[in-house]
Amino acid sequence: MARQAIAFFLVPIIFVVSSVAALSIDLSNAAFAPSGATTSIPVGHVEFCRSRPLECGRNEALVPAVALDQALWTELLTINARFNAEVQPVSDDDLYRVPEYWTYPNGAGDCEDYVLVKRRALLDAGWPASTLLIAVVKQTNGAGHAVLMARTDRGDLVLDNLAGEILLWSKTPYQYLKRQSQADAGKWVNLLDERPILVAGSADTTVGVAQP
Repeated sequence: MARQAIAFFLVPIIFVVSSVAALSIDLSNAAFAPSGATTSIPVGHVEFCRSRPLECGRNEALVPAVALDQALWTELLTINARFNAEVQPVSDDDLYRVPEYWTYPNGAGDCEDYVLVKRRALLDAGWPASTLLIAVVKQTNGAGHAVLMARTDRGDLVLDNLAGEILLWSKTPYQYLKRQSQADAGKWVNLLDERPILVAGSADTTVGVAQP
């Protein structure tokens, strides 16, 4: 934990953090994953929203980014580490006998389930919903994966069940494909990730999608 806290202050953030409010943050900066138009929605999230519509509505109080301080950084580290340790990684095929099923884990789950429970814990801690965004990425082996992006004035920080560290999105080994809309938790937008990422194997992802 101490190593991670030190790493946070040493990570090469690409812009200078000022004392201005989050509303003044330049979201076009490279520390934020650039987004595009509305896109298809992961199948698992469609089903999740059907069963829990109150968790997938429009964000009336839209906060562009949280002003990160030491207390909030510690909160991110604690919640990420807690659920990475508590939840046993198990595929939906093995756990539910279906290819894709998003839900809160009961001791076990796959990547989307880690994301959901971390997001809920941060919401319960007071983080605005518009700053906690589920994202779909492609791993270097071509497989699909889901992570939680915490949008802060330091940039988009990634909580990942495959890694203990919390890093800027651009410092993780993924190609970013799409994420939840900040304005509406039930809609998704493209991520315009044009960084050169070496991907081995198939280009297909394992996270199913449905049309919006």
